[in-house]
Amino acid sequence: RDVQFGWLIRNLHANGASFFFICIYFHIGRGFYYGSYLNKETWNIGVILLLTLMATAFVGYVLPWGQMSFWGATVITNLFSAIPYIGQTLVEWAWGGFSVDNPTLTRFFAIHFLLPFIIAGLTLVHLTLLHETGSNNPLGIPSDCDKIPFHPYYSVKDILGFALMFILLASLALFSPNLLGDPENFTPANPLATPPHIKPEWYFLFAYAILRSIPNKLGGVLALAASVLVLFLMPLLHTSKLRSMTFRPLSQILFWALVANLLVLTWVGSQPVEHPFIIIGQLGSLSFFTIISVL
Repeated sequence: RDVQFGWLIRNLHANGASFFFICIYFHIGRGFYYGSYLNKETWNIGVILLLTLMATAFVGYVLPWGQMSFWGATVITNLFSAIPYIGQTLVEWAWGGFSVDNPTLTRFFAIHFLLPFIIAGLTLVHLTLLHETGSNNPLGIPSDCDKIPFHPYYSVKDILGFALMFILLASLALFSPNLLGDPENFTPANPLATPPHIKPEWYFLFAYAILRSIPNKLGGVLALAASVLVLFLMPLLHTSKLRSMTFRPLSQILFWALVANLLVLTWVGSQPVEHPFIIIGQLGSLSFFTIISVL
């Protein structure tokens, strides 16, 4: 559509999503490192927020109606058919027909519009529950004696952070807006031609690699779900007497191994399904769950 600065809005919207995910992953990693998951209510709402966000990003990615959008929608919605007995019916119900078509696009647009409001509501719950205990700190000890006024200290720190993020985002959106996208998505959707290898946006690649590493449909779907739902287990798996990892060098090594592991999975997810990527993906998926369980 011929809208004033429509190209800018579009680029900021698409790349803003990427930046949002970068911030979210940093935020979750920070919670991991400093043991913030011991605020159980806050943490659990956070995981639900992440799931809602992933759903929003997925339905949004389908809307440009390019090849990768279309086939991504086909592949991911098809995962529901792995559910025994009701799976196939469920998929056709979600599609509104026997393939991804106009009704699917319409409902995905509606969902992509509505879910952010649910996210905003959950964010308020997230904050309210955090206010029950107050925030955690790097030492993992009460910080009542060290409290300082929000303004000007934190307000200036936050504005600086926002400014830096916005400069990075603007640079990305103005200089190389399609860096993170897939060129395949410039080809209009065609149900008769499958792209050589279907892959999601970068922020889902780690989960996609885990999905592909299990050579069984239902098993892969369960592993995919587990890769995010495993966050719910964090408060239960915590055995240390120390809350944060500041004074736990072994846990720190494991933590950074986990970060590296996720980066490897992200890279494998973007590669075609062939040797050596298959075995790398399987080892990466195995070590992902192993590291989390011993963290």
